[in-house]
Amino acid sequence: MTEPVPPAPDLTLFLDLAPDTGSMGSEVREGLTDRPKWLPSKYFYDATGSALFDRICELEEYYPTRTEQAIIDGMLPELARLLEGDVVLLEYGSGSSQKTRQLLERLPGIRTYVPIDISKEHLLTAGRALQMEFPHLEVLPVCADYGQQIPFPWHEPHLSHLRHARHMVFFPGSTIGNFTHPEAIAFLGRMASLVGPGGFVLLGADLVKETGVLEAAYDDAEGVTAAFNRNILTHINRQLGSDFDPQGFRHRVFYDTVADRIEMHLVADRAMEVHFPDGPIVLDVGESIRTEYSHKYRIEEVAAMADEAGLDVARVWTDERQWFSVQLLQAR
Repeated sequence: MTEPVPPAPDLTLFLDLAPDTGSMGSEVREGLTDRPKWLPSKYFYDATGSALFDRICELEEYYPTRTEQAIIDGMLPELARLLEGDVVLLEYGSGSSQKTRQLLERLPGIRTYVPIDISKEHLLTAGRALQMEFPHLEVLPVCADYGQQIPFPWHEPHLSHLRHARHMVFFPGSTIGNFTHPEAIAFLGRMASLVGPGGFVLLGADLVKETGVLEAAYDDAEGVTAAFNRNILTHINRQLGSDFDPQGFRHRVFYDTVADRIEMHLVADRAMEVHFPDGPIVLDVGESIRTEYSHKYRIEEVAAMADEAGLDVARVWTDERQWFSVQLLQAR
């Protein structure tokens, strides 16, 4: 395991709710003993995985990041008019917080930023950088699995001012697509409860488009996404003491046109026995481990999920090609 990284003295709060290795081990074993096998995609994001994902976002094939950034750049004046008073901005899966800088630079009402990420080192590095870049901003990093309920300490006396500000969750990218339909609705419902009546969720949602465009975005020519995919095994080895050979797996991506989702897999090139402290896992040659799926949506599908979660669609912005959408949802 990596050594814990102490919070920088210039950060008001660092809340460490990272999953322990016990919960990670049980989730990994559950997935690897299932049929077909799978792994939780949240374990992509150790420090190496987070850095690789930052590289993915810069790839020519990976359209979501630059498309979303262009949408956000154009919509910010309108968003600034819609937000009133002081704002607490919370971001699930904040990573390096690159997209968030657009909001912090141009939405003066944001007084507090709460980045939430499972990669502790990446989180604290980004948090310190933002604190230096925006000295007026209160940065409160939270290391946690955002797929679970997070007990935010708003009751603490030194954070009581946050209870009276408007809350907005920023959930950019196509990460909502990593959930199943019922999971996505439940997750949106937790966001609605977190921001409270009148609060906002600023959501990125990738839209249905040509299969070739989608598959190339997850299987780039440089092999960065393949390295990102295999790194989940390296992360598991380090945390759980297993002995996966990441190079013994090939990266496979395909678009399921029935479910409207990209699936990302690791396929065993040979039969192997992977050893864990609590017993081995056997894989046959050609056996696949699903590491991620990413659903793609139609605008009306997002609206229907939001409605079930107690959120109303306040505004939808898209690019000219209708490849991606950014949606402002308001809690009822």
